[in-house]
Amino acid sequence: MNERQIPDDEPGEHIRLDLSAVPHVLLLLDQRVLPRVVATIRCSNAHEAARAIRDMVVRGAPAIGITAAYGFALDVLAGGDRQRAAEVLLASRPTAVNLRWAIERMLPVPTERLLDEAVAIHREDVAINRAIGAHGLRLVERLGLDRGVRLYTHCNAGALATGGYGTAVGVIRAAHEAGRLERVMAGETRPYLQGARLTAWECETSGIPCTLVTDSMAAAAMAEGRVDAVVVGADRVAANGDVANKIGTYGLAVLAKHHGLPFWVAVPESTLDPRCPTGADIPIEERAADEVRGYGELRWAADVDVWNPAFDVTPAALVDAWITESGLWSPS
Repeated sequence: MNERQIPDDEPGEHIRLDLSAVPHVLLLLDQRVLPRVVATIRCSNAHEAARAIRDMVVRGAPAIGITAAYGFALDVLAGGDRQRAAEVLLASRPTAVNLRWAIERMLPVPTERLLDEAVAIHREDVAINRAIGAHGLRLVERLGLDRGVRLYTHCNAGALATGGYGTAVGVIRAAHEAGRLERVMAGETRPYLQGARLTAWECETSGIPCTLVTDSMAAAAMAEGRVDAVVVGADRVAANGDVANKIGTYGLAVLAKHHGLPFWVAVPESTLDPRCPTGADIPIEERAADEVRGYGELRWAADVDVWNPAFDVTPAALVDAWITESGLWSPS
C-alpha cells in the first residue's frame, strides 16, 4: 500500500492517509466500537470527515483538527470549493478550537501542497505531545514522592485523541517510561465511556498500570489517599485560563481543590484560544438524549427528558498548571 509514513504511538495508526486508493482516502479507527471491535471508517471528502467528527468516529481536540485538515485537503484536491469545505468541517463540532485552528491553517495553502500541510500538522502534533509529556514529567518530579506517582485522569486524552502519544496520557506515558508512575486511575467518563473504553484500552495495550473507576468513585479515591494529582486534557482554554473539557472535569477540579491535590491541564498551544476571553464565551455542545439513556442499542433509562452537555467549564482558579509543548502556560 502506498501510504505516507506518519509517526504514531500506541495503540496504533488510528488516523492514516491512503494514497493508493483513487480518489485518496483517510482511514479512521472507529472509536465508537472500541475495544470490542477494531474497525476502520473511510473518508474521501469534507462531508465524510465532518460526519466522522460529528458522529464520534474520531474525537479529542487535536485528532479532530488533524482529521479536518485531511478532509479539507482531500475535498479540495477532488475539485471541491475551499470555503464550502471549511464551513462543513467547522460546523461538525463547536467546542474544540483545534478544528478551527487547523482549517484556518489549511485555507491559504496552495492546492498542490495541501496534503503535505495536513501531514505536517499530524507530524507536529506527535512531537508536541511528547514535549507536553516531558514538561508534565517535571511536575511529577516536583511532587517529591519517594514512590511512583498515582495520577487520576478523565475522558481520553491519549494517542486516540491526538496525532499520537497523547496530552494528559502523554504525561502519564512519560512518567511510566521514566519509572515514576505507580498507577493511573481512569474515570469511566459517562455518558460516552471514553475513559472505560479508550483510556483503559490504551493503558492495557501500552503496559501502563491502570485502575478503572466509575466517575462517582473519584471523591472516595481522593479521600482515601489513592490519588496524588489529577491530569486532564482540554478542548479549549480561554484567554483567562478557564478550561472547557469533557463533562465531569469541573467536578474533578472541585474535588481536587478540596483534597489539596494538584489539578493539571495538558494541552497543545493550538487549544489556547486568545479570541475567547473567558469560559463563558466557549460554546458548549449538547448531544443526543440517547447517549444518556443507554449505550449502543442497549437502553436502561426511563423515557424522560435528558440534559446532555458534552463539556463543562473549569474556572482557572481551580487549575494548578497548564502544560503545553513550550512549558507551563499562564493566563494573560
